[in-house]
Amino acid sequence: MSIVHVLSHALPGRPRIMAVAVGAVMALACTAANAAPTLSAGIIADLKGLEQALAGDPGGVESRAEDQAERLRGGNASDRWARALYLQLAASAEASLDKPLEAADHLAAARSVDGVETSQRDRWQRQEAGLRLAAERWEEGSDLLADWLERHPDSVEERWLMAQLAARREAWDSAADWVDAAHKADPSPTPERLALLATVMQRSGRLDAALAALEAQLRQAGDDPEAWRRAAALAQRLGDPRRAAALWESAWRRGLLSGAEDLERRIRLHLAAGTPARAAELLSSALDDGRLADTPANRRLLAQAWQAARSHDQALSAWRAVAEESGAAEDWLTLGQLASGWGKTELARQALSRAQRGGADGAAAWLAALSDGASGSSDK
Repeated sequence: MSIVHVLSHALPGRPRIMAVAVGAVMALACTAANAAPTLSAGIIADLKGLEQALAGDPGGVESRAEDQAERLRGGNASDRWARALYLQLAASAEASLDKPLEAADHLAAARSVDGVETSQRDRWQRQEAGLRLAAERWEEGSDLLADWLERHPDSVEERWLMAQLAARREAWDSAADWVDAAHKADPSPTPERLALLATVMQRSGRLDAALAALEAQLRQAGDDPEAWRRAAALAQRLGDPRRAAALWESAWRRGLLSGAEDLERRIRLHLAAGTPARAAELLSSALDDGRLADTPANRRLLAQAWQAARSHDQALSAWRAVAEESGAAEDWLTLGQLASGWGKTELARQALSRAQRGGADGAAAWLAALSDGASGSSDK
């Protein structure tokens, strides 16, 4: 799965960021207007009136709030507090008008007003970060959010967002640190977040963590064939072919993998996982019913699978079919060596003779050794 695909699902898009940002920045609330320092009744009434007008006339609210904020510049503590609230109102109007950068600038101005309480300044910083991200000012938004997180270490949503933003700029080590912290604070991440976790960990080289995340994702929402393929591939890269084969089998039995290519991979995974008899059974059945093409390569693979499974009769029969089809001296030599090792003297002699006539290196020596030890053999 590509990072573009993962981030298209994991990273909040601009409409979602804007919706969140608008909802947050418009939360002026009467309590803010009534907070210390005390505002005059006229200012409170004006703020409330503008807040109520936001839905119907955001452009008018923007203009009025900007004018009021400018008029109150440089006043006393009450004027400065009122100025900050007007700046927030202007930001609210601009956010609803899909002007996130202007809204962010007004919140930055509100945060800089002398006398604004630390907690309020902090809330505005978080909202400003969201607006800058909505405006695709990724670096500015990320810096604001990272600074905010230093004071809010338990904020799970923002940690995931920082991981997504780092992944977006392909800063994989940083993304891995963020996503690891987010995962530790989030005991039940969504499948989308698990997919992000797996992608980031894989890109940063932390393959064990990537596979663990993929397996957790599959347990939650195991209906994506590509996720199963990716998990099996990761298991192979980690040198765990049994795990890879088990993952492939699970997906196959769920009906998520099918077709000749997936079937061939299933067979080869069983071979790699040390279950060659199962691989041979699957391949033999597939060749018989036409699900896989009856090619020399597949017949050779079948012979190799039966040989690895040490199924003597099936292996010898399969190798004989390969040798007869190919006529290659090396194939006859392989058949003769196997037959000799498994006590099939007559078959070994026939195969090695064919190999010798074809010029296979070592065939004469094998025949000589077979003749030297054949006095006690009665195999037919």
